[in-house]
Amino acid sequence: MRIIPAIDIISGKCVRLSKGDYATKKIYNENPLEVAKMFEAHGIKHLHLVDLDGAKASHIVNYRVLETIAANTSLSIDFGGGLKSDEDLKIAFECGANQITGGSIAVKNPDTFKSWLQKFGADKIILGADAMDEKVAVSGWLEESDKELIPFIQNYLKEGVSYVICTDISKDGMLQGPSFDLYQKILNETTTIKLIASGGISTYDELPKLAEMGCEGTIVGKAIYEHKISMKQLENFILNN
Repeated sequence: MRIIPAIDIISGKCVRLSKGDYATKKIYNENPLEVAKMFEAHGIKHLHLVDLDGAKASHIVNYRVLETIAANTSLSIDFGGGLKSDEDLKIAFECGANQITGGSIAVKNPDTFKSWLQKFGADKIILGADAMDEKVAVSGWLEESDKELIPFIQNYLKEGVSYVICTDISKDGMLQGPSFDLYQKILNETTTIKLIASGGISTYDELPKLAEMGCEGTIVGKAIYEHKISMKQLENFILNN
C-alpha cells in the first residue's frame, strides 16, 4: 500500500482543515516545498497536493506551488482542487503533476470528466469520490449531491476509471480513525478498484489494517502535522511493505 502524505494549499501556505470547513484553517508551514522535501527525505515517493483556493474558485490557482515542488523533488504528485477545464489540466500537467484528481467535475460535468479519461488515460485521472453519509459531496465539500457513493463509483469503473480517492468528510481532519466499514463495503462491491483511503487516519496501527483490507494507497494529513504518526514510522512502513 502506498503512503501518500497530503499538502493542502491556501494562499501558497500548507494548511489543514477539519471536515473541509475553511473556517477551521490551521497553517502548519509557510513553505510547502520545505514540507515536501521533508517527506522525500524520509523515503516518501508520493504526494497528494490539494489547491483549496482552486476548489473555491473552480479553476486552478496554486499551480506555482505544484511547479516548485515538482521541479525540486522527485515526488510523484497527484494534484486536485477546482480542476474544471482542459486548460486547468494542461496547466497542472505542464507544472509537473503526475496525476490529477477530479471530484466535483465528475458529478456536475461527467462528459468533461469522461473526455479526460479518453484523452489522458485512466492512469492519469483519479476519481475523487468524497462522501457524507454515503452521498457524494462537491465544491470543496461545500455542497452535497444526490448521488449515492457506491453506484457513482461503479458507473465510473464502467467508463474506465481505475484510481479512486474516497474521503469520508465526517472523519477528515478529526483524528478519530478512518471509515474502515465504508472502505470494506466499496472494496467488496467494486473488486477491480484501486482504492485510496483518505480522511481520519490518526494512528500508525490503522495503516496495516487498511493495507490488509486491500486499499491501494492511503492519504495521511493531519496525523503527520500533529505528530500522531511519526515520519520514522512511515519510513519503516514503506521499507517493510
